[in-house]
Amino acid sequence: MSDTPVVRPPARALALLQAADAIVRSLGGTEITLLFPGSVAASSFDSDLGLQDPPVNEVIISPVCTVFAGMKDVRTQTEFLVPASAVSDSITIRGSGSAELFFQSALGILSDGKLLRILSVSAETFAGSAYLYRVLASE
Repeated sequence: MSDTPVVRPPARALALLQAADAIVRSLGGTEITLLFPGSVAASSFDSDLGLQDPPVNEVIISPVCTVFAGMKDVRTQTEFLVPASAVSDSITIRGSGSAELFFQSALGILSDGKLLRILSVSAETFAGSAYLYRVLASE
């Protein structure tokens, strides 16, 4: 898997970025929530009795197209098609060097009330710029 850095695309790739966003929206674009480890100080997190969940940060990504990707070992796999425009600001805010690192650092994806584990991330590129990310996840 190559790390595709987040950079401002050249003018010739902007049209494809906008097209990817429009296509995902027209295919029933929905939203997903990525869960990232929280940054609460250890002293404020009391795990003595195990009654509290560890803190997480939620990042909502929209639009996203959800595609059934088959079954593997009785687990449903789902592919999420995410336009680069939907995650570029979140990648910059979180300080990730690339979209692949951004997705791989997530604890999981919340989609339709289910927590999914990210298996792989790949980027579709044109003119040296990513315009669509394929995120494969499993239950």
